[in-house]
Amino acid sequence: MRTRWVIALLLAIPLADTLLLLPVASAIGFVPTVLLVVLTGLLGMLLVRAEGRHTLAKLQRKAATGEVPTNELLDGGLLIAAGAFLLTPGIVTDALGFALALPVTRYPIRELLKRYVLGPYLDRRTGGFVSGNVWVGGFPGDDDVVNLDPEEYGRSGEDNP
Repeated sequence: MRTRWVIALLLAIPLADTLLLLPVASAIGFVPTVLLVVLTGLLGMLLVRAEGRHTLAKLQRKAATGEVPTNELLDGGLLIAAGAFLLTPGIVTDALGFALALPVTRYPIRELLKRYVLGPYLDRRTGGFVSGNVWVGGFPGDDDVVNLDPEEYGRSGEDNP
């Protein structure tokens, strides 16, 4: 089911770009529209390059100290996506590319990705160890587990005086 949504989104983005470029081209002209698309692509690629170098330096620092560079790896993936969006001609893709390339908007996107994509995925793969929702009362689905009240601990089946 998710694959259908991804395919629909991938088809909707170029359609939205085309539907938005046509009115812009009719309003400001064909040549200025092409120059606008080329200029945003060039500026975006310079921004992605600078942010990529900064992210790579942070990743190397964290790796040298023995820390896990989770945020830096996610930032790297988001910067790769930003570069792909910025290379694709269009206004919608440029807006998405700049949103992923600028640190001000990339950090909240990264946190949302960690919370709603990465966390649930890792929880499914590890059986709840990421979020701490680990089964602690025997084995899941085990019907032989008996929960006792604290005053019943240590008693056998019959009452002893």
